[in-house]
Amino acid sequence: MSPIAVETLEKFLNQLRFEKRASEHTVSNYQRDLERLSTYCVDKQISDWADLKQIDVRAHIAARHRKGMGSKTLQRELSAIRSFYVFLLKNGWVESNPAQYVKAPKQARKLPKTLDVDQVNGLLEAGANSPLEIRDLAMFELFYSSGLRLSELKALDIADLDLTDRSLIVRSGKGGKSRVLPIGEKAVAAINNWLQKRMIMTTVGNTALFVGTKGSRLGQRSIELRLAQWCKKKGLDQHIHPHMLRHSFASHLLESSQDLRAVQELLGHSNISTTQIYTHLDFQHLAEIYDKAHPRAKKAKLLK
Repeated sequence: MSPIAVETLEKFLNQLRFEKRASEHTVSNYQRDLERLSTYCVDKQISDWADLKQIDVRAHIAARHRKGMGSKTLQRELSAIRSFYVFLLKNGWVESNPAQYVKAPKQARKLPKTLDVDQVNGLLEAGANSPLEIRDLAMFELFYSSGLRLSELKALDIADLDLTDRSLIVRSGKGGKSRVLPIGEKAVAAINNWLQKRMIMTTVGNTALFVGTKGSRLGQRSIELRLAQWCKKKGLDQHIHPHMLRHSFASHLLESSQDLRAVQELLGHSNISTTQIYTHLDFQHLAEIYDKAHPRAKKAKLLK
């Protein structure tokens, strides 16, 4: 790049530091990202920022992707380039922003971790010996029975449950949407056991379904810690977080019913593409069965 182009980059970084009051971490990242772009320009014999085209930005990002850079990193690099060109446009040094419509490659969606049916049964049939364990078992049974989010479980009030009808209403779902969910028999029994103990742990006016030792509503972090403690006490060496129960609910239900729309409604997903990730889990399970059972899928044994 020409000395003028390098000077322009320094002016932009100084604006970030002194006018925008960006953190030193942000400035450092932007500087590194834009210096990489500058190196690309030198390699392609582009001497001025105004000569950089959209096709060049695409090629630069594609090359970074081939080197193993993830989607989030490339999104940040594009953000740095866009911000730099907004600065150049305001000063009249370029006529367009070549990064404006360039998108980073989509990040591969990670499959959620789930438990198999035997693992869930082992977790929930371990027995409860104290009022707190009776409460915990009711929480975990309801979590798996109705596929709740952690925030939804924490927000439940006693009035949200109809144990006679075996249903509950989620009033604080994602996006402010409410939905009615069924409750399984084992969860109903566990909740009834808990409600008998709950009366001695809190005041009459408290509406929260799950409360702690001080009588107040149990927080999300407390639920996470109780699940970890439950697993440790029951001899489970696997780290299980609350949403694994929700993921397991979705995976097991889809595997048995093959009804994607129904699972979408139960989970409270606004977009069915979010629910479709569980079809990948189901396929993985089927693929494992195939590999074990199909006579032509097995690797031939070496003759001795």
